[in-house]
Amino acid sequence: MSLIGRIAPVFQAPAVIKGEEIVEDFSLERFIGKKEVIFFFYPKDFTFVCPTELLAFQEKLSEFKKRGIAVVGCSTDTEETHLAWLCTPKNKGGIQGVTYPIVSDAAKTIAANYGILGGEWDYDEEGEMRFYGNPVAYRGTFFIDREGIVRHETVNDFPLGRNIQEMIRIVDMWHHVEKVGEVCPANWEKGKKAMEATKEGVATYLSSN
Repeated sequence: MSLIGRIAPVFQAPAVIKGEEIVEDFSLERFIGKKEVIFFFYPKDFTFVCPTELLAFQEKLSEFKKRGIAVVGCSTDTEETHLAWLCTPKNKGGIQGVTYPIVSDAAKTIAANYGILGGEWDYDEEGEMRFYGNPVAYRGTFFIDREGIVRHETVNDFPLGRNIQEMIRIVDMWHHVEKVGEVCPANWEKGKKAMEATKEGVATYLSSN
């Protein structure tokens, strides 16, 4: 089930912050009423596509910050593994230099609650519980507003890396809707015309494009 329009599932979990410090009780609730959040999941530390994404988020971090957005990553690895990866240089497959929080979901409950765990528990023919699928997170991305409500979500399969610039476009669209009250048509980008959510508004927009 989609989380769009619903309160983002709450949690408290270990995380690495500032690229070097482990905290035991990280929660997205710290941002409620203060900042919007891009909360993204990735499959595993020390892999191949994942470091390109985490480093790409870091490269665009200033763009997110100037829009008032906190970026938070999460995978089902332990916080110790996160820290080891953060301390590994880029030329050796690491993500040294990443400064935004990375949450540990070793219990896999956060990924399950967000609906992006790559499998599920079920009973086998002998009545025993077993996990079917891949027990790591898909590449899920969630844009959460200041009230803690999910306004955008996308989920990529394991081999498909994200377009980080698209996440910035999503943020810009939401801010335009909030500030101006217009809706954003296909392929809208910051600085382009939007339109009023009326038949007349649509007609005016279409006739001028």
